[in-house]
Order: sequence, then structure tokens, then C-alpha cells
Amino acid sequence: MTIRTLVWGENVHEQTSKVVADLYPEGMHTQIARLISADQNVSVTTTTLQAPEHGLTEAVLAETDVLVWWGHKAHAEVDDRVVERVMQHVWQGMGLIVLHSGHYAKIFKRLMGTPCGLTWREAGERERLWVVNPRHPIAAGLPQYFELENEEMYGEPFAVPEPLETVFISWFQGGEVFRSGVTYRRGAGNIFYFRPGHETYPTYHDETVGKVLRNAVNWAHNPQGRNLAADDAPNRPVGEAIEPIEERGPKLHQDGEAGYR
Repeated sequence: MTIRTLVWGENVHEQTSKVVADLYPEGMHTQIARLISADQNVSVTTTTLQAPEHGLTEAVLAETDVLVWWGHKAHAEVDDRVVERVMQHVWQGMGLIVLHSGHYAKIFKRLMGTPCGLTWREAGERERLWVVNPRHPIAAGLPQYFELENEEMYGEPFAVPEPLETVFISWFQGGEVFRSGVTYRRGAGNIFYFRPGHETYPTYHDETVGKVLRNAVNWAHNPQGRNLAADDAPNRPVGEAIEPIEERGPKLHQDGEAGYR
């Protein structure tokens, strides 16, 4: 089964920063897609903030198994209607991988229901990522730890809900630590947040990072497909109860009437 993956990129810093443009001349989204496409079981396309509806139309999302999201400077420019649309698809079973500063993206904050704040420092310091859950599919084939020589520091506290699983914890040269690879499930959708990826460093040219991304796409994919009724709340009449019951007391709704829509 081919996993249809869409890489969404903000594509702003590539247009305004020579440093970023030199590192990612075709855009960060293109290089992220290139890393993921090394998996022959994955088909990868890209889109950006600047596309109509940010490239995230209903038709596109319906044909997407896993959405990979990178954003930083222009979170506020993402249309709230598109955010709601993406959230619905995650609830229905589309996988979501959120990268680096995407922790502050509207879609991630909406799905987490928390501020998603953290501490940070842009100093190009060494990051050592420890694999704390080596049996997890996202960690398959990885060493005990791996290092990125230059990265932006993210430090605890990280204002997210308690993760379903923690796969990676980072240590930084300045002494901070951070839960840098965590998973969640919202509705039928699998979500993975992966911390590395600051735009002024060559993180997405690192092969180990590429392996993490490929593992994450395979993990986030839901082979059962969409549950289109994920947010339905049907009224089950008395006569359809599994065990016979007698109706007692007043009620607001008639049998079969939709009470939540």
C-alpha cells in the first residue's frame, strides 16, 4: 500500500533570508519531501502557505494519508477555516507530523488544546537526541542517540498535554533538555511532534533525521482509512437498546432526533 504524504511548508524564510535560501534553494518543503521519498512505499507531494486555500482543499486532504507540517513566521496567516478542515481530517484518521516551530501552529495548538509554549535560544548549539523508547516504530533502526551539531535550543517546560508516548528526549550544549519526539492520538488520527528543523541549519540534509521522518510517516499512517463519522453523536432510541429498558422521566429530544447538531 502506498502512503500518500503531503508536505506543507510555510515557504516564507526561503524568500526573505539568503541563509535559508542557500541551504534550501528549492524550499524546505522540497528537501523534507526528498528525505521522505527515499521510502519506496511513500508517494510525496508538496504545497505551501501561498497556494489557494494553502493547498489544503477538501479534495486534497481526502487523498492524503499523512500530512507533514513545517511553519514558523506566518502561523497567524493560516486561515482558520483551513485549520478546522485539517482538524476534521485528523479526527477521521489522517496522520499528522508536526516539525520544529510547528509546535506553535494553529493546527497543533487546536489539537493539543494547550498553549504549546516552551523556552528557546538560537545559538547553533549541539543537540543530542536520546532514543528513550527504542522499541517504538519511529525509532526503528536508530542508534542509542544521534547528534545535530547546530540547532536551535528548545527547553522545558513544554506546555503540551502528557504525550501518549515519548520517543526522543534532547539534551543541548547549554544544559537544557526537551521532549523532542512525542506522539498523540486525536480521534482516529495519529500525531507525531518532532523538534529538530530550524531553518538556518542543515537539519533536513541529515540522513538520520530523514530516517526518523520516514519511520514517522509509516507510523502515522492509518491503514483502516477514514472514519467519516468520527465526530458524530447519534441518538440511540430506547427500542434499539441492547438490553430491554423502560423509558422513565422527561426528555428533551424525541427518539432518532439529532441533539448535538
